[in-house]
Amino acid sequence: MQILSTLSDLSVLAVNGERLNSSIERLARIGRQPNGDICRLAFTAEDLQARYLVQQWMVEAGMTVRTDAAGNLIGRYDGTVEAAPALATGSHIDTVPSGGCYDGVLGVLAGIEVVRTLRERNLRLKHPIEVIVFTDEESTMIGGQAIAGTVLQNEPERYQAKTGQAIVACLESVGGCWSKIRSAVRSRDDMAAFVELHVEQGAVLERTATEIGVVQGVVGMLRQMITITGQANHAGTTPMEMRQDALVAAAQIILAVKQIALSMPSQPVATVGYLTVAPNAVNIVPGRVELSVDMRDLSQDCLDSMMSRLMREVGAIAAETQTEINFTPVLCVPPTLAAPQVQTTIAEVCQALSLSHRPMPSRAGHDSLEIGRITDMGMIFVPSQAGLSHSNAEYTSPEQCTQGANVLLHSLLKLDQVYAC
Repeated sequence: MQILSTLSDLSVLAVNGERLNSSIERLARIGRQPNGDICRLAFTAEDLQARYLVQQWMVEAGMTVRTDAAGNLIGRYDGTVEAAPALATGSHIDTVPSGGCYDGVLGVLAGIEVVRTLRERNLRLKHPIEVIVFTDEESTMIGGQAIAGTVLQNEPERYQAKTGQAIVACLESVGGCWSKIRSAVRSRDDMAAFVELHVEQGAVLERTATEIGVVQGVVGMLRQMITITGQANHAGTTPMEMRQDALVAAAQIILAVKQIALSMPSQPVATVGYLTVAPNAVNIVPGRVELSVDMRDLSQDCLDSMMSRLMREVGAIAAETQTEINFTPVLCVPPTLAAPQVQTTIAEVCQALSLSHRPMPSRAGHDSLEIGRITDMGMIFVPSQAGLSHSNAEYTSPEQCTQGANVLLHSLLKLDQVYAC
């Protein structure tokens, strides 16, 4: 086996785009519904069928394959330096109930295509390459959390798969084992870096006519449920100044959430996406409202500042509307920044391949969020047509998929020089 020893060798390698896109289409047949949606929920028969096919492709590409205690499918293409930590890539192949062809799948199949490309040319890196299919990214994220060591092993009930089955049984169905989940934990001693190729799932790249997104990190999330208690009363006989209208208070909170996000220089996002009103009748002043607040940003300080400001403003809203307003924490996920050297490598590869690129955050969750807690992490985005995802309308052109795979290939080649063995 040969080693690519100079960066000038980058220009002579390219993935087989036709084969990559054919693999994407073939995998999409598994779980495709009559209406075109793809439903491949984790731990279902469709998921198992897809995992088996991907495992076959890994073996055919020259990888050894194993399944860890979290059910992660891991293909390994050995390097030339014994005991060198791996350069890892991959994503997930499970879908939401009505998904598309590319979410997660592109990252897995591009990783396999990278290995195919190297093997066909009798080439190996100094570091081994690992392609990881993470378990249940779309629901519990158990695969990524297991590798990062963040699984709450004593609280299996927290991990509720979309199938409704207990996580212990789910893992057994894919070759994992809950009681041995700690054995899946990795570190930078055996994983030098992780690079994930993914469709953007937004419209920024398309609207700015940019070919590649160099991800700065995966945003953290703060999520709260807010309960507003007023006084339900007759809509006709209760004067406006005597009302304790919970929905009026909710409306003011919703506007406050928007204004707080718009005022922050880092351009975070904040959403009220869930709302219930009681009694919810046309002739009754609303007495109770529940709503959700979801805040996301790359900076934990920004998130904390936004939440503190919201709580202050909510206090004023409660006094003005004569309502009682309470917060219940739901989710607190710290952000994970991409490693500077990985971002720089991806950007330099884009320049070498004459591909336009821009730095950008990932505002959706990915397994990279977890893996970046234990080793250097980076992500490569390719455009999503009209920003659509989690839908059968999700589309990234074959050319864009191929471009992303080539950036992944060359980034791994260059990182092989960046990281010591």
